Amino acid sequence: MLRAALRFRYGSAAPTIWMPPPSKPRDYHLSREQLTQLIETVETPHVRLFIVLAIVTGARMSAILELQWSQVHLDEKYIDLNPSGRHETNKRRAVVPINDRADTALRAAQALAKTEYVIEYDGTAPILSVKKALTRAAQRAGIPFSAHVLRHSAGVWMAQADVPMQKIAQYLGHTSTRVTESVYARYSPSFMKDASDALEF
Repeated sequence: MLRAALRFRYGSAAPTIWMPPPSKPRDYHLSREQLTQLIETVETPHVRLFIVLAIVTGARMSAILELQWSQVHLDEKYIDLNPSGRHETNKRRAVVPINDRADTALRAAQALAKTEYVIEYDGTAPILSVKKALTRAAQRAGIPFSAHVLRHSAGVWMAQADVPMQKIAQYLGHTSTRVTESVYARYSPSFMKDASDALEF
């Protein structure tokens, strides 16, 4: 912002502002075994449901906490993470399929629902944050994680399963595959395999 302001005022005579290089992509993600262990230690139903949805949708915390039952289509097997009337921002939200794990968790939650929100606590919704609850769950399980680690783990698992980068980008709501490739391509066994095969001799 400072650099833009100086350029606006002084044009080409604006002083050069040094910018630090971008940080390396995060490497830490959960294994399936860690996630299973984590869910087993969580006693609060709404936190357990949040963790399941964070993995199976790859969505950001705000999208999950704002999710309403009207956006969940159990019979058609999909979740529209965009609430009606939401203005589209760079933090895009996808329409994702409901897998078997999500179907089981959502049907159990819907049977006990007291509000229009999927994540609720004792009839209270919307919940603004689950950061403290996730921190306590991490401490109990001895597995460090956050909402972003769950989202990142979803991306890594898809890449490890050789899901194409374009699909991962769409699933995670990335604006382009460039971002997806810079973070997740190294986890995909076949991403550069054709390039390597071309160098056989």
